Amino acid sequence: MPLAFLKKKPVPEPAHDPVQIPSLAQAEIAAAYRGERIGGDLYDFVRVSPHLVLFGLLDVAGRRTENACIVATAQQTFRGRGHELFSADDINEADAMMALSLELNRAIMECAHGVCSCPAFIGCFNERMGTVCYSNAGHTPALLRDKLGVTRLPATGLPLGLFSHVTHDAPTVALEPGAVLVLVSRGVTEMRYDGGEFGLDRVANILSRANITTAEQLCAKILNSVEGGKNRRPQNDITAMVLLRARSEKAHA
Repeated sequence: MPLAFLKKKPVPEPAHDPVQIPSLAQAEIAAAYRGERIGGDLYDFVRVSPHLVLFGLLDVAGRRTENACIVATAQQTFRGRGHELFSADDINEADAMMALSLELNRAIMECAHGVCSCPAFIGCFNERMGTVCYSNAGHTPALLRDKLGVTRLPATGLPLGLFSHVTHDAPTVALEPGAVLVLVSRGVTEMRYDGGEFGLDRVANILSRANITTAEQLCAKILNSVEGGKNRRPQNDITAMVLLRARSEKAHA
């Protein structure tokens, strides 16, 4: 068929900032971004049922001028298919999470017409259970702080956008009252800092020492620390996301 007769698909656009953050029962979630939108960082949230909220942090390879369509496609898939997969009353969260990871992977590859690396951390917070079912597709490990200390949640599979039939495990972690889950983009860990990289260890140290009041304040504290070394201007997107479960009333007493 001649190219003149091919119907060109409309190019999607990413949702405008700021992303609307859902209100949670006995918890709060926040994200903060610094930089000039030069890379492919994408964070988003969507309530998919009365007690389930999806959240995600993706890092699409390439500059924003080149990958904007892929970022938008990933966001549309995250929102649309995420709601469809998680909205049923009798869902298995792990199965739904693995299915969503597969859908995101395919959407990214189709939009890129090939390979486009996209490390991604996708989580589903269950407000009734206080748990997070997640898939870490080659992303910077998440950090979970609770009474046992700070634990890393490493990759459960390869980055999205590399192989058409890649699969990802979807484990579940419990967030006890007062626990906090932190996600940072690769731009944070790779930021030049006093002759080296900022690194995930510094983020973990901030988390372990922080007197956590709100999720938004912890996001700001992390990003302020990244920008506090001797080389100030970020060379990439830097993003932090925090999920904080409220302490029980008994713990406050």
